[in-house]
Amino acid sequence: MEQTERKKRFAFRKPQFSKVQIIALSFLGIILAGTLLLMLPIATREGESTSLLDAAFTAVSASCVTGLIVHDTYLHWTVFGQLVILLMIQLGGLGLMVFSVVFSLLLRRRIGLKERGILQESVNTLQIGGIVGLVRKILLGTLIFEGAGAILLSLRFVKDFGWGKGFYYGIFHSISAFCNGGFDLMGVREKGSSMTFYAGDPLVNLTLILLILAGGIGFLVWDDLLRNKWHFRQYRLHTKLVLSTTVILLFGGALLFFCLEQNGILAGEPAGKQILLSLFQSATTRTAGFNTADTAALNESSKLLMVMLMFVGGSPGSTAGGIKTTTLAVLLIYLRSTLRRTKGAEAFGRRLEEDVVKRSAAILTLSLLLDLFGTMALTAIEQLPLADVLFEVCSALGTVGISVGVTGSLTTASKLILMLLMYCGRMGSLTFALIFTENRQTPPAQKPAERIPVG
Repeated sequence: MEQTERKKRFAFRKPQFSKVQIIALSFLGIILAGTLLLMLPIATREGESTSLLDAAFTAVSASCVTGLIVHDTYLHWTVFGQLVILLMIQLGGLGLMVFSVVFSLLLRRRIGLKERGILQESVNTLQIGGIVGLVRKILLGTLIFEGAGAILLSLRFVKDFGWGKGFYYGIFHSISAFCNGGFDLMGVREKGSSMTFYAGDPLVNLTLILLILAGGIGFLVWDDLLRNKWHFRQYRLHTKLVLSTTVILLFGGALLFFCLEQNGILAGEPAGKQILLSLFQSATTRTAGFNTADTAALNESSKLLMVMLMFVGGSPGSTAGGIKTTTLAVLLIYLRSTLRRTKGAEAFGRRLEEDVVKRSAAILTLSLLLDLFGTMALTAIEQLPLADVLFEVCSALGTVGISVGVTGSLTTASKLILMLLMYCGRMGSLTFALIFTENRQTPPAQKPAERIPVG
């Protein structure tokens, strides 16, 4: 009896992972599989194996839907390698757990409570009820948006590259734009050119902008829009904050870019092209990663504007990164409440919960610290201007992918730092921190409170 009890006591216990940890491990699984596939000689045009570091960097960038690259996607990777990258973008954008539920539904397997809880965390919804139905809407909406985007982009690319390559380019860039991936195949024209050859093309610009916005506003907003159509007053507070903040950032950012670059890259351009360039840069810095303007040629004030937009990013439960639009909105609402000395923070006739304000402040603080320490580390390692390093670091943490052209020349240590920042950015800074602290027990008793002066 004693031996049996001892065996039970010391028997191997299956590790219990939290929902956040499972999601984190699922992204690591995608990265590992993608790295191994990209290291195969069949993945490169030269028929040689890509180094472990470069393959891993590309896999992290694709899985975390960032778009920072060490090798030009068209010039270095074969169609096989490009498809591996595209698959990682799709899995990283929607989340592996979403696809696992789809396979379970196809196999007619029951979705348990634990799986529903993981899905709830993955798509960042507040309610577990109806989560499977929401996943169906997410997949259907993704197919509709990406399919429509592929058709519209193909109308232009078929003229430029022929039927086969044109359709392939339309599909690739539609998925990359909707998932806010930022990878492109425009190295076929010029290395690192991104969408600069289509800077004045309304069809390509407006299609990509709409795809970026559709992927960046979040799945919960889709669901609310489908339910309530154009009745703004019936929308949830989350939807109202997302839509209003997105509109302000999109057009406000475009207007500022338009003004700041009048003596820069916009000088001498037709009015229509100036508007398209300004709108596109404002939209793409919200974690999409494409660019129609030479980023390195922008003036310092425009780069700072783009850093600010990259820091904010998209919306919760979307394919985008950054601190998110609702975080910014909550902090500004709370600031207004503090300045007016009103009790509680209110917006659109609703009061914000205190816990939401605390989480928003934590997200802002953690993201700022990661950006600052990442910039400090890279400037200590590399002999590069501070502005360029800050731009790359914010692009990595915001999972944006826009670059001033220094990523490919970075040392091993700097690439590893950017990889960690991309992973943190895709998980979310606060979510990443919770991976290590979520299972800790909170003591029931509280310490005595004492007031201290601040500010």
